[in-house]
Amino acid sequence: MGERQGDLINSFQLPSYLRTDAAIFYRRDRFRAALNFRNLSDVDYFELSFNRVRVFRGDPLTVQGTISWEF
Repeated sequence: MGERQGDLINSFQLPSYLRTDAAIFYRRDRFRAALNFRNLSDVDYFELSFNRVRVFRGDPLTVQGTISWEF
């Protein structure tokens, strides 16, 4: 994500960042398993803002696993 304005009146900017995500999955017949990795390098970044007071940080390294069976 490139550098961008932090509010509608362009009074400040949010810095650019590079976030890397990855996934691995297995599927056989009706069985599925998956691992999702978000923010692999665990970078600190600002995802969005409404004004100087309400600036939201992005999530840290997150791992999510899912298992499913179709009936």
